[in-house]
Amino acid sequence: MKKGVELSLKNVSLNLGGNQILNNINVDIKSGEIHCLIGPNGGGKSSLIKCMLSLVPFEGEIKMSYDEDKVIGYVPQNLDFDKTLPITVEDFLAMTFQNRAAFFGMNKETRLKVDELLRKIDMYYKKDRMLGSLSGGELQRVLLAQALHPQPNLLILDEPFSGIDTVCENYFLGIIQKLKKEGVTIIWIHHNLKQVIDIADKVTCIKGTVMFSGVPREEIVEERIFDIFS
Repeated sequence: MKKGVELSLKNVSLNLGGNQILNNINVDIKSGEIHCLIGPNGGGKSSLIKCMLSLVPFEGEIKMSYDEDKVIGYVPQNLDFDKTLPITVEDFLAMTFQNRAAFFGMNKETRLKVDELLRKIDMYYKKDRMLGSLSGGELQRVLLAQALHPQPNLLILDEPFSGIDTVCENYFLGIIQKLKKEGVTIIWIHHNLKQVIDIADKVTCIKGTVMFSGVPREEIVEERIFDIFS
């Protein structure tokens, strides 16, 4: 079993266009845990993820420790694309798996990988559907599939439940719990505090800086949450 990535964030700060987005963030994320990031809109959660992915220049230090090659999977909150684009679910995944244009078709190895992942997310029967015709929940399943190849040892989720129904939520949760059992470290931006209490090993609240960090059942209390989110 592949060991999940460990992260240590020390004094991480982010300034964009003269605006202080993050200030002195200190967080440790252990291998194999589900670590949820919560906080009000505009508090800097997604910006912190961008720092972890080295997508923005930041001050401070982010260390990642891992036994084998580092493989990061990322599921965005949504995918902004032209819904009239003539690309099927199968072709979209194939483009992320092979180093050649989709119109050349898939080789046998890629087709097997795509079929395996589509079955894993229960979307094999919709592999020929146009990407733009999918519901929000179906599209999120496809985005999860592309994040799972190759098998990550760090999976980052940016509010993947936004705009999807309860059935899709439960399906996602089942896959996430399975990945946790396989040792994957999961960092999850989440807004459903009850769900955070139920599924997360640790929670960190971000509002420009770290408001609190620890075990969800101990840290998420009504008075504190009201003050932070109001």
